[in-house]
Amino acid sequence: MSIKQFNREEVLKLLKDGCKEAILDYDLRGADLSDAGLRYADLSYANLKGAKFTNSFLDGVVFKGANLTNAFFYGAVFGGADFSGAFLMGADLNNADLRDVNLTNAVLSGAILFWADLRGAFLTGVDFSNADLL
Repeated sequence: MSIKQFNREEVLKLLKDGCKEAILDYDLRGADLSDAGLRYADLSYANLKGAKFTNSFLDGVVFKGANLTNAFFYGAVFGGADFSGAFLMGADLNNADLRDVNLTNAVLSGAILFWADLRGAFLTGVDFSNADLL
C-alpha cells in the first residue's frame, strides 16, 4: 500500500501514531506536529514549509532534502536526525537539541538557533548565512 493513497489528515495521524513507512515527497505544508513522537520516520523530500514541531521527539527522523522553510522547532529533540541537503531557511530552532544531527549541505540561511545545542553535529557545507546563532 502506498502512502500516497492517504489524504493529508490520515498521513498526519499515521505520523503521530508512529508510522515508520517512508513518507517521501509528501506535501505537509503548515502541519502541526507539536509534541509528536516521530522517531525514525522518513520524511525525505517532503514539503514541510511552515510546519510546527514544538517540543517534538524526532530521534533518527530523516529530513533529507526536505523543505522546512520557516518551520518551527522550539524545544524539539532530534537525536541523530538526518537533515542532509534540507532547506531550513528562516526555521526557528531556538532551544533545539541538535546533538549528533547530520546537517551536511543543509541551508540554514536566516534560521534562528539561539541556545541550540549543536555538539557533535555534522556541519560540512552548511549555509549559515544571516542565521542568528548564540
